Amino acid sequence: MARMLLSIPSPSSMKMFDLWSSSSWWEEINESRNWQDGIFFTLCGFYALVSAIALIQLIRIEIRVPEYGWTTQKVFHLMNFIVNGVRAVVFGFHMQVFNLHPKVSIWVLLEVPGLLFFSTYTLLVLFWAEIYHQACEARSLPTDKLKTTYVCVNVGVYVIQACIWIYLWVDDSSTVQFVGKIFIAVVSFMAALGFLLYGGRLFFMLRRFPIESKGRRKKLHEVGSVTAICFTCFAVRCFVDVLSAFDSEVSLDVLDHPVLNLIFYMLMEILPSALVLFILRKLPPKRVSAQYHPIR
Repeated sequence: MARMLLSIPSPSSMKMFDLWSSSSWWEEINESRNWQDGIFFTLCGFYALVSAIALIQLIRIEIRVPEYGWTTQKVFHLMNFIVNGVRAVVFGFHMQVFNLHPKVSIWVLLEVPGLLFFSTYTLLVLFWAEIYHQACEARSLPTDKLKTTYVCVNVGVYVIQACIWIYLWVDDSSTVQFVGKIFIAVVSFMAALGFLLYGGRLFFMLRRFPIESKGRRKKLHEVGSVTAICFTCFAVRCFVDVLSAFDSEVSLDVLDHPVLNLIFYMLMEILPSALVLFILRKLPPKRVSAQYHPIR
């Protein structure tokens, strides 16, 4: 009898078991208006903070080197300010955004900042590619062609995405929705590949330099850290986009998936942006150096 009494679980433990064995808690959070507002306003606040940091850093750079126009560094911080600012507005007005009709309007408002995020961080790939090819003895690829490639790739991405949106506006086809999500995944894969290719090349090139100095170690750490962060970010984005194309339960373009939105956007945009801005926080020297290229 004593053994039987000992084997009977207490009411509190049974309650905990029921809580974790059921998915009701997840559904209750996702369907709760209070939780939705809390999570999306939290995302709004974090995006606004990162946007403000990027703007402050842009102003500091402009004060330091006002005479050199729009350098790569300035454009990068400006685009970070815009991307995070747009995200903050979208999530700040999440009720209006997620209830828009036709549904393609929701996708436009959620995917445009994602495309701008792609353009912002592939700008780093362009900058590193320029440095790498200028340092190579062969100089097989002129830097002007690199800029042209960057512009053409980005224009092509926006044009294709615009065509997908127009088609969805005319005919809300599930097949085209699937194609659109796969296309976004391909864009993320391209960015991840760019960081792996040129971030990796520049990292190993810096490692081959025989001179050991504090500046070289800092630059090596900077390139390696940003490459790892951005490659991981875009690779995971690619995986999530492919997964959401096949499973609507992990879709991010609906109001009643706030927890998924919180996890995705915190880990895939807010945290990477904050880390990269922190790593690249160093101001340029007052006199332009050979590595500080204005955009022409």
